[in-house]
Amino acid sequence: MSLTPTESTLSATPSSTKRAAGSGRPHSPNEANPAAAHSGVATFAHLTPKLEEYLTPSELKKVKEAYRFADEMHLGQMRKSGEPYISHPLAVAEICAEWKLDAQAMMAAFLHDVMEDQGVKKEELIERFGAPVASLVDGLSKLDKIEFQSQVEAQAENFRKMLLAMARDVRVILVKLADRLHNMRTLSSMPPEKKRRISRETMEVYVPIAHRLGLNNIYRELQELSFAHLYPLRHRTLLKAVKAARGNRREVVTKIMESVTSILIAAGIPAQVDGREKTLYGIYRKMRNKHLSFSQVLDVYGFRVVVDSFANCYVALGTLHSLFKPMPGKFKDYIAIPKLNGYQSLHTTLIGPYGTPVEFQIRTKEMHRVAESGVAAHWLYKDDEGSLTDLQQRTHAWLQSLLDIQKQTGDSAEFLEHVKVDLFPDSVYVFTPKSKIIALPRGATALDFAYSIHTDIGDQTTSAVINHEPAPLRTELHNGDIVEIITSPTSRPSPNWLGYVRTGKARSAIRHRLRTANMVESQSVGRRLLGNALHTLGIDPELPVHIVERLLNESSAKTMDDLYAEIGIGTRMAPLVARHIMGMMDTGTNVPQLDPEGQMLPNKPDPVVITGSEGASAQLSSCCMPIPGDSLTGYLKPDQTLIVHTQECETAKRLHEKEPDRWIELVWGHDLNRRFDCRITILIHNQRGTLARIAAEIGETDANIVSVSMDDDGGSSMKYLRFTIQVEDRVHLARTMRGIRKIDSVARILRERG
Repeated sequence: MSLTPTESTLSATPSSTKRAAGSGRPHSPNEANPAAAHSGVATFAHLTPKLEEYLTPSELKKVKEAYRFADEMHLGQMRKSGEPYISHPLAVAEICAEWKLDAQAMMAAFLHDVMEDQGVKKEELIERFGAPVASLVDGLSKLDKIEFQSQVEAQAENFRKMLLAMARDVRVILVKLADRLHNMRTLSSMPPEKKRRISRETMEVYVPIAHRLGLNNIYRELQELSFAHLYPLRHRTLLKAVKAARGNRREVVTKIMESVTSILIAAGIPAQVDGREKTLYGIYRKMRNKHLSFSQVLDVYGFRVVVDSFANCYVALGTLHSLFKPMPGKFKDYIAIPKLNGYQSLHTTLIGPYGTPVEFQIRTKEMHRVAESGVAAHWLYKDDEGSLTDLQQRTHAWLQSLLDIQKQTGDSAEFLEHVKVDLFPDSVYVFTPKSKIIALPRGATALDFAYSIHTDIGDQTTSAVINHEPAPLRTELHNGDIVEIITSPTSRPSPNWLGYVRTGKARSAIRHRLRTANMVESQSVGRRLLGNALHTLGIDPELPVHIVERLLNESSAKTMDDLYAEIGIGTRMAPLVARHIMGMMDTGTNVPQLDPEGQMLPNKPDPVVITGSEGASAQLSSCCMPIPGDSLTGYLKPDQTLIVHTQECETAKRLHEKEPDRWIELVWGHDLNRRFDCRITILIHNQRGTLARIAAEIGETDANIVSVSMDDDGGSSMKYLRFTIQVEDRVHLARTMRGIRKIDSVARILRERG
């Protein structure tokens, strides 16, 4: 199979004929572009046979009218590539026709840019094509009439509008994905910086949405195109390496194909066997995540076995396991427990000829159809939930959760942050006490589980029972866990919960409750904290009107009371807000500082003090786990959340190179009455009682063990133990490590820095 994304089959050349825009005169499809009729350029006529397969003549007539209107509106408009603009709606419509979308969606595909580019009013679309089509087009149009403070804010609001329109009618996102796919296929004519921006946006938002809706063909192609434009040199290098390796591995692939086909025929299992190469991005991601060279990535090839029945999936699995030995821990049953996007298949990795790992996917024809087309195979626009398939119901539930998050979210950037969290494809599957399966993102905690059941249950949660054992609410869940939630009517969310919930639903619900509960008290606390922070910087807390207006425009708060409340509940840090205000002031406010030669130094605000109890407004990074005594640096995210790193952290250094303006100086506060997590790795001689002695020594030094794991190196007598422990500061950690080092079976001990 070709590893380079296929180009659109539609092409166009500039029209040599122009017609007055807005003339409502009917014309044949080719009349809009007479040159096209003689040059083989794509027109509506190219699309007609495909639409005639599933649309009625009256529906086809309406779609043709939408094409004519779009052709008129875009007359004279050209794409960056030099093609007439109408070639783009035609290409989008062809992609939608592959999914056999209905007439209304096809009309929206042709009209999706007329509101944004040509200023056509929604009322005109309603009059010409009906309210459903106008609503689809409106959901696809950007909010270019509204002035935003920044490109980030505008983009967040556009995504919010699109996702909410998608929640009401999933056809919006199907047309949008077709639009984005064609734009990515034709991105080469854009300037390099714009290529990177669009590709990054595609990778962060549209690729996860395509995956979440089960549109795997679109998902893979968007991923490949984004990778090619974001990292062109890496893409070219990998493509060259894969082409070179193809010839070397052809013999292996042929031998596997022949062996598998023969054994399935002998077992009486009708099956279609296909070999496929992994995508370049899939290979690159594996190399990056596992720090491998290309030659070390052995499983570049995989095989798909499509059988005729559900039962034969498992019979074929057993047959393949009798042919090649399976790799332990590499079997996944997505038939018994489908993925969130409806994907069903058996995955197994076998040791093929010459010791090469080979992945097999086994599924039925119906499973294969859903695996490739996802929700586009039976997209949602019905009101009667009882008639929906299982896949449709799961998709419907997710789309409804978008509306729930919107109701509880303060602004567009926060909404997009919550939704992007839920778009990550990796999932864990856990059980309620009544054996109902709940799917959550990987890394989700018991508290996320509580909110996934119901917001009220999450708000009133006091504790959790996991696998019949009491467990903290921050406990990370794993596949197969049985989770029970204990609630109390008097329980209320804590700002600290935001530090460890994983799902967008939980995060938005907690923030909403914190905002609304004890509002007056939160405002009072926030006003006092901001006043103190401003006083420290020498700024009068009674701010000028123009500063207040700028401050509110650049935040999600509508009034100063809202801003005080956010500070009071811990979603913003008063010192950071105060520093931001100082940057807005026209003149310096601190006492001028002089260097040894008498020259005035620029004012530099004092470092922000960190106590570790700031809640959601400041999070201690999990990569380097800072503890008191470490030198600190802070990364300020766009949502004003502060991520605290140690200055030695490699992750922080890489981020600093990319965004140096978002880093601020931090220091630890005094009298920190709490303990902090840190990781230590211990190399031991694996003797009886060693683990117990280390645990006892940690307890002796008044540290607390949070978790422990051991690396298994087969029969080796040397083992690595990894502990996460809680200590007061670096002095306490040094005392604990010194005690452990005295144990005779300990060869080495070090603190992990990331």
